[in-house]
Amino acid sequence: MTIKREDLEAAVKAGVLNPLELEGLFAFLSARDPGAGTPFRATARFSGTHVLYYLGGMLAIGAASLFTTIAVEALGMGALLVLSLLYALAAVALAARLEKHGYGIPAGIFATLAIALVPLAVFALQHVLGFWPDDGHLEHYRDYHRFIDWRWLLMELATLAGGAVLLWRFRYPFLMMPIAVTLWYMGMDIVPALILQAGEGNTGDWFGGAAWELRKSITLVFGLLMLLLAFFIDLRSRRSHDYAYWLYLFGLLTFWGALSLMGSGKLAGKLVYLALNFGLVFIGAILGRRMFAVFGGIGIALVLGDLSWNLFKDSFLFVLILTLLGFALIGIGLWWSRHEAAVSARLRAMLPADLRELLEARRG
Repeated sequence: MTIKREDLEAAVKAGVLNPLELEGLFAFLSARDPGAGTPFRATARFSGTHVLYYLGGMLAIGAASLFTTIAVEALGMGALLVLSLLYALAAVALAARLEKHGYGIPAGIFATLAIALVPLAVFALQHVLGFWPDDGHLEHYRDYHRFIDWRWLLMELATLAGGAVLLWRFRYPFLMMPIAVTLWYMGMDIVPALILQAGEGNTGDWFGGAAWELRKSITLVFGLLMLLLAFFIDLRSRRSHDYAYWLYLFGLLTFWGALSLMGSGKLAGKLVYLALNFGLVFIGAILGRRMFAVFGGIGIALVLGDLSWNLFKDSFLFVLILTLLGFALIGIGLWWSRHEAAVSARLRAMLPADLRELLEARRG
């Protein structure tokens, strides 16, 4: 059974539910532990209150991890370490208090803030212990979000560990955001480390030679692994909250970005890239994930634009083919809208039970 906010509001209008109990009840239903066998999913309505929550949370995270470090670092790394730890502990305490009173969304935001402070604390700790190498472009913490470098890996691993602990404690999907961002960063930072191990030359040489090709290949594989992890989490959490959303997003950024940089410019490579992007659109339709369709659609547009400019420039035939293809897709869409239920039922009957439940839950 799916319970929406509109259902609770209808109960208030019918006199079944006290208006003063609506917010607390809805927050309680939204925050229920998915492991407790909850027989329903509460569907939140994104309201102006939520906008204020998330805007305030993002400003707090940005201030903690980007802006304030410029001033705090002037006081020394010891002060930065103490302040970041106190800030993180205060955020966890506030998250626990808000959760206790039924405010699930702000509780998740404060827990997310605590995760965002983990790399800052580790950065300061490394400097205090004298383990950080002297490097001009890695002197300030704000460079963590600007430069790709293998020396950030310890900070990223600590963030993943801290994120896992807080996610186990609070169970809010928004906590996956800093975890997904960290995995995205790691997908880029781990490449220079592997290149150093392989002895492939200067890691600062991003745009040439075998090192550049190796970077693209490793990043592609890392993005694919992140997408597979997101799918696994999606299956496990199919009866509860959407914990896989952020992993899907940053996995796609990593995978699709590396894929788009590959290729020799030959027609065969472009056609393979086109087919893979059509595959992303198809996966998005199957899983009910629009972001796959967005990335796939951009890739398709890039290939068709390139072909129209280089191979079919000033060719009316190519324009005609694209027009007919567009009409054909619209026709397929019309046919699908009429037969979707029957076709989907047949296709889902051939799928494993877990995957079938996932598709039904995410579409429901």
